Amino acid sequence: MFLAKIVGKIVSVTKNEGLHGKKILIAVPINMNDEIIGGEIISLDNVGAGIGDKVLIATGDVARFAFDDEKDYPIDSAIISIVDSVEQS
Repeated sequence: MFLAKIVGKIVSVTKNEGLHGKKILIAVPINMNDEIIGGEIISLDNVGAGIGDKVLIATGDVARFAFDDEKDYPIDSAIISIVDSVEQS
């Protein structure tokens, strides 16, 4: 998992059946100081995130488990949390 900021969205009328009704967003990885540390990543939204939100993203095979039903989604990145704050020690 990693922190990211939502920078865009993808609108697609024609897509895999398992993705209908799901929002596809573009995010960039950030560090704890909100500095961009990587390139864009496409993620399926599970929490109602929007452009400008700081989020937590799960990647790999476990990303599809972010969705409650039993379907096998064709994804490898899911937004699993909208981050309110980050505290550093």
